[in-house]
Amino acid sequence: MFVIGDKIVYPMHGAGIIEEIEDKKILGEIRRYYILRVPCGDMKIMIPVESCREIGVRSVISVEEIEDVLSVLNAETSEMSSNWNRRYRENMEKLKTGDVYNVAEVVRNLMRTDKEKKLSTGEKKMLSNAKQILISEIILVENIDQDSAEDIINSAV
Repeated sequence: MFVIGDKIVYPMHGAGIIEEIEDKKILGEIRRYYILRVPCGDMKIMIPVESCREIGVRSVISVEEIEDVLSVLNAETSEMSSNWNRRYRENMEKLKTGDVYNVAEVVRNLMRTDKEKKLSTGEKKMLSNAKQILISEIILVENIDQDSAEDIINSAV
């Protein structure tokens, strides 16, 4: 269980800081929720405490692990399907895991693909979302602003 002030990652939404833990009555049931503030877009998210494990909520990575993330961003592009629909589904599965290295791989591959040939609208949106997820975690780990985090990603790729 996490406590107020913990920095956590909510898959598909990004990293944030738990500001509150509160009980809310929704659909007639009282449940406990983490109130998460995400630095990108100044968003607040309610996460049911009891479903955290199955959703894949985890603590943010350490400063040392940032180097591993940068290595993934710098590595060779992994093989992807030439069919954009299949590629989209495969990338979506990686993002859903919430694993920072999978997210970095998706960001790297889509950024490079976008430079070679233009991405579909869906893939552009996916790249933007994946990049925001990665940026939010780097912001919290390195204690830097959004532009600096984005520069780190862009220069690594």
